[in-house]
This record gives sequence, structure tokens and C-alpha cells, in this order.
Amino acid sequence: MMKKKFWVTFLIALVGFSALFATTGHYILNKDSIANQWEEDDLEAEKILKDKGEILFLLMGIDDQDGTGGVAKVKEKKIEGEDRHKPTGKRTDTMILCKYNFETGDITMLSIPRDSRVNIRGRKEKEKITHAHSYGGPYLAMKTVKDFLNINLEYYVTVDYLAVREIVDAIGGVKIDIPKRMYYSDPTDKPPLLIDFQPGLQTLDGDDSIRFLRYRPKKEGDLGRVENQKLFMKEFIKQTLKPKNITRLPKMIKTYYDYVDTNIPMNVILKGIGTANKIDLENMKTAIIPGVGEYIGGISYFIYDEEGTKQIIEEMFENFLLDK
Repeated sequence: MMKKKFWVTFLIALVGFSALFATTGHYILNKDSIANQWEEDDLEAEKILKDKGEILFLLMGIDDQDGTGGVAKVKEKKIEGEDRHKPTGKRTDTMILCKYNFETGDITMLSIPRDSRVNIRGRKEKEKITHAHSYGGPYLAMKTVKDFLNINLEYYVTVDYLAVREIVDAIGGVKIDIPKRMYYSDPTDKPPLLIDFQPGLQTLDGDDSIRFLRYRPKKEGDLGRVENQKLFMKEFIKQTLKPKNITRLPKMIKTYYDYVDTNIPMNVILKGIGTANKIDLENMKTAIIPGVGEYIGGISYFIYDEEGTKQIIEEMFENFLLDK
């Protein structure tokens, strides 16, 4: 189970703050349609709050090591067709299913291993769930999770890894007590990847932070990567919230806007931020999809436990189940 205080801070600071500025920036750049958009958001917010009093969304961290801006490319592309699929060529490195209750302040989060072997619409064979965003952007990624977990999922927040690099450098690095030697080399990657960390306390800059987040232990596989991400985010938030970094807020806001994308209505985001004081740490639920690592056709997959996953979904996301 993931540490509760870490996830609360992560949700408010990253999802609420960044999504707010990303959405605000969108409106500023599209002044002609702002009135209509606000009206649509009012209706959407009213529907969400009236039907369930809570929102479910998919939080995705985008693997963008070639530096071309995965989230920025998604924003640039025009939405075409009813399915709104937009090929991005960018995989998700992190996928977390998040639920927030506006009345009680309860938070529920489920981490989905990126190597989970699932069906993706339009593909003949099962593939890693991380590929969905590459094939069809955030909407195909959402639909893949929707099909995989049999839930009603309509909203997303995507965060580019470039945001991590920019913000970490802006706050002067992140101190991490690396638990053990981490080494991995892939000269064929674009750009070539070299991860080489010695155990012990050290300050990671932006590029090193991304390397740390990408490292996947051989034994633990995808689950080990999730643990590294959890450790990093805890220390990252601590550093970000230090008083000395308040003066760096404008740069952080710009970074959030450049590297964050969401379809959550602005009024819903504002409602969530306004009710953040209701968050109850003792009642927050967090979990990870159960399963094991396995090689199939020479490819490493995460094979999820169907019964265990079904039980978790029924317990954590009952109001969003399809075909109940």
C-alpha cells in the first residue's frame, strides 16, 4: 500500500494545480469560444456532482526521452473523428486510476503497471498497456483502461516527463537516498540511455531524476519501477514545498502549462481544489493491480491476476462499474 500523505500532496499539487493552469491557459488562447466553453463546463460539472458526487480520471506520466514534447504534440494535434484518437508515438510510463469524492474528500488511487498485457482497440493481439497512448493518445489510453477494468472512465490528466526535468532543475534538485546500486545501459535507445547510480544520499538534477524514474530492477520488474517512482515523488514534493521555492512559482506554472494536458472541466477542477480541506488521510485507499512478471514470445509482460483485479475494482470503484 502506498504512503497516504505522499498521494494526497501529489494529487493536490500535481493534478489540481497543474490541470487548473493547463485548462486556464487553453481558455486564454481560445478567447472566442470561452463563453461557450464555460457554459459547457457548468453543465458538465453539474452532471458530475449530481450523478455521483465524485470524479474518476486517469493520471498518466508520458515517456518522452527524445525531448520532442509528448504532451505538447498532443495539444497541437487537431481532434478528428468521433473516437478522438490522436497517434502520439509517446508511451505512458505511469498510469494511475484516481477517484475523488467532493463531499467527503475521500481519495482512491490504483496504480496500473505499464507492462500489463491487455487488449487495445484496433490491435490484433494483446499488448502492453503503455502502447495505447502511443497508438491513439489519451482517449485511446482511457478506453483501454475502461475495457481492461470494466469501468466508466471519461477524464484524464497527462504529465510529460519533461516537466519533471524542468521543475527539478528549477528547485535545485531532489535529494534521494538511493537504496541500492542501479545500473542499466541501452545504446540503441533514442537518445542512448545510461543509468548508473551508487547507493546512498545524493542530489539528483532533472536529467538524473528522469533516469531514476525510468530504472526497472531485473527481479522486481515493473513493480520495482513503481516503488522507485513512489520514493522519488515523496522527496520531490518535500523539496517543491520548501519556502525558498515560492519565488520560483512563475517558472513552475509555465512548466505545468507547457507539459500538462487534461479534459477535466475547469469548474470541476476548481471544485476539487475548493474541497481539498475535506481530505481524510485515514480513509484514503491506494493499491496496485496484482499480478506477476512473465516472458511471452521473448517479451516481458506483467500478467495481471484477473480475480484479484476484479475484486479490487469492485471494492474501490463500485459507482463506476459497467454492467453491474
